[in-house]
Amino acid sequence: MSKSGFVAIIGRPSAGKSTLLNTLCKEKVSITSPVPQTTRNKIRGIVTDPRGQIVFLDTPGYHRSDRKFNTYLRRLAESTLEEADAVLYVADLSRPPGPEERDVLALLAQTSLPRICALNKSDLPRTFVDRYRELLGESLPEAAIHLVSAVTSDGLPPLLDALFAPMPEGEAFYDADYYTDQAPEFRIAEIVREKAIARAREELPHAIYVEVADMEMREPEDGREAMLWARVFLNVERDSQKGILVGKGGEQIRDIRLEAQRELNEIFPYRIHLDLRVKVQPKWRSRDPLLRRMVQ
Repeated sequence: MSKSGFVAIIGRPSAGKSTLLNTLCKEKVSITSPVPQTTRNKIRGIVTDPRGQIVFLDTPGYHRSDRKFNTYLRRLAESTLEEADAVLYVADLSRPPGPEERDVLALLAQTSLPRICALNKSDLPRTFVDRYRELLGESLPEAAIHLVSAVTSDGLPPLLDALFAPMPEGEAFYDADYYTDQAPEFRIAEIVREKAIARAREELPHAIYVEVADMEMREPEDGREAMLWARVFLNVERDSQKGILVGKGGEQIRDIRLEAQRELNEIFPYRIHLDLRVKVQPKWRSRDPLLRRMVQ
């Protein structure tokens, strides 16, 4: 009987959790950017090999903040532990441990789940590895520690061995060719948001959310392959932010659309066409019904 289970990934913002997930899955599962808290949902990434199957649950960065939006993200990270068979704690070795690291470790100290620590970015010339080892020795003395690099893949084979070890025996949850179970509308929204973040300025990335309002599969009459058409809204909080995303003469929104379409066409087995627009939704980050739909 092979092994099959769930591993929750947790850590402070910008620790490299999503990059690590993509490298482990050998596919792009989670969008990435230099902006903290790019991940806003529980993202499933699936690794299947002769030992069995691990379903990784990537979570938003665990962040100290009283803002309503950040509170939702923190609660999502905490609740994900209830679904897991083990926890993978990811830390960024290029930054010294701070209060948020202690918050995460305090949370992990309360769980009886097996805990594995991945000290990421070990390939960088200057790291704070000794300080992390000392902190982990105090907070999680029984946790296994692995030095890894999500970019170069250094240390990942032994990390996977350590993650498979506590998984329960059982049949795989997904077919072997699955690397994620994300619905098409979610993947479209995330890729569009990633491209918008890459072109945004200052506080704008956190003011963006993406809504797929409509989708339909269209069969062209000219004999070309089928096409998935989607109307997508980039929502921001102020008119000035809308102007940034639209750009002079609509150049910015056009480039976001083309970049997103290009990547989506590599993901899906059919062509993607986006009808991309920008809409102002004042103070959307304080609306509970919207946040409950978004953060899950």
